[in-house]
Amino acid sequence: MKKTLAAAIIVALGAASTSALAETRINGFASIVAGVMTDKDTSLFGYSDNLSFKPESLFALQVSSDLGEGLSATAQIMSRGENDYSTEFEWAYLSYEISDSTQINAGKLRIPFYRYSDFLDVGYAYNWARPPQTVYNLVFSTFDGVSIVNNHTLGDWDSSIQAIYGSYDGSVNLLSNEDPAELNNMMGVNWTVSYDWLTARAVYMVAETSISFDNNPDPDQILNKGISLVGAVFPEAADSLVVSEDNGSFFGLGFSVDYNNFLVDAEFTTVEVEDSIVATQEQYYVSVGYRFDTYTVYAITEHREDKNDDNYSSQLPAALPLSADLTVYPQATYQALLASQEEERDAFTVGVRYNFHPAAALKVDYTSYDVKGVGESNLLSVGVNLVF
Repeated sequence: MKKTLAAAIIVALGAASTSALAETRINGFASIVAGVMTDKDTSLFGYSDNLSFKPESLFALQVSSDLGEGLSATAQIMSRGENDYSTEFEWAYLSYEISDSTQINAGKLRIPFYRYSDFLDVGYAYNWARPPQTVYNLVFSTFDGVSIVNNHTLGDWDSSIQAIYGSYDGSVNLLSNEDPAELNNMMGVNWTVSYDWLTARAVYMVAETSISFDNNPDPDQILNKGISLVGAVFPEAADSLVVSEDNGSFFGLGFSVDYNNFLVDAEFTTVEVEDSIVATQEQYYVSVGYRFDTYTVYAITEHREDKNDDNYSSQLPAALPLSADLTVYPQATYQALLASQEEERDAFTVGVRYNFHPAAALKVDYTSYDVKGVGESNLLSVGVNLVF
């Protein structure tokens, strides 16, 4: 009996494996991008005044297997130049079709922050050399958890609602791109509607946010020392600076127009972590373009402002004693720490895309990026995006 059962299991597994292999699809995409700063001693998006191919070049394979009866598995393997082309799993999840219009996904998934989040790394999917970085500035784009997607119609409009729940454990870009962070109880909704030449979307996400400053690039750990200084005489104020299990939120609105070869894209987003040193971010971009057969020309204007709430000062008494260690007022230190996170940026980009092949596009892009009080930097990039 045991031998018969074992043999039956082996046969069943073999049949399932054969069926799965027969319905497995492998797709891929790649970007080969070269960039150089036109000014000495400047940098942007990982580029310097020496020509480099590494910052934005990548190769990826996506494997999808239809297991039948509404169940499928998807994995995306990515190799990035900025990581010396080391390979890692970008996505890995299971999908199950609850009905013809509703699907649930579980595993490592893309966070739907932006209009082009699902195609963030597929350069061929959008006209620009890269998504506008003042808006697409969060260095993490995936989470571990579940999402449910429902596609339906509202009159003449197509509508898609996605809800997510999960967590993220990795790095964010507060002081550097490697500040350890945890986002727990992450949940949100993304709603997209489209009709003919118009697409609009809205997204709202919340998470319990904790960020460590242990990787602060400043060798003297000024941020941590400053918080300790304030905490020595006014611990409540110091607690309001530390990012520990604070309420974080992300809100975004956007729309796209593709009408008679005229192209318009725009997104506005805000990022906020309550009761912490993290400045509230507000950013937007507007992109316009025109399609000439196999050519598309475009221009993008972008703006970002990081600003802390002026009401923070009310958390401190009118006068505080001098610190015995650093002979500075903790009140001034507190305000300086908040001000250190404030910043204003503007960018302007012009570029052209040439579809020289059914599966490949050549892009030439020039970006001028200005950080208020720091200076302007200019980047020229040329790249090829392809899908296969």
